[in-house]
Amino acid sequence: MLLMANGVDHPVEAAELSPGISQLYTSVSINPPTAESMTVCYGFVCRRRESLDFTSADRAALGRVLAAGRSSAAAERRAVQKAVVWFDRRMGSILGTDRRVARADFRAGDDKHNFDCWDTTRNVTSLLLVLQGWGLLKFHTVGNPRYRGNALVLQTPHNTAVLVERTTRVEWVVDMWTRGFAQLPDVMTVDQWTKQN
Repeated sequence: MLLMANGVDHPVEAAELSPGISQLYTSVSINPPTAESMTVCYGFVCRRRESLDFTSADRAALGRVLAAGRSSAAAERRAVQKAVVWFDRRMGSILGTDRRVARADFRAGDDKHNFDCWDTTRNVTSLLLVLQGWGLLKFHTVGNPRYRGNALVLQTPHNTAVLVERTTRVEWVVDMWTRGFAQLPDVMTVDQWTKQN
């Protein structure tokens, strides 16, 4: 992982990632993202993979998207939603996920064109780590992914990426699995998210 300080990329050892974030990568034998690239997972539990090598145009586009969120934490969360849509569009035609559906799982019968929630958790966390490494997140840091699921109340298992608001320490999910291609991901507090199904 690389962090940017004073306009210069500096390597950060994988050990500096929290155990929860590290597990996203070690569990499927991929490397964490760097300032230059990330592994994009699809096909359910990262069975299919593609490298996203960030171009200068990609960096500029994401910089513009995040610049719209500089006024407040809420504005930054809205900008992050748009950054996730940018990612979805950027990779959709390459992966074939421009046909993906919301809440895809094995019942969709089309794993090669879809993400499951493990894929979206990994991909969004990676994108957020890249944005954080580029210094584009002012009000949030990347948090540990969160999990929900309680068979006793018929709540299906699900996980998602998380942002932590710097000042309040409130955790916010960034969940693209619940939305179709190029739709804004769900952003809500973890407390709200854990009660949904």
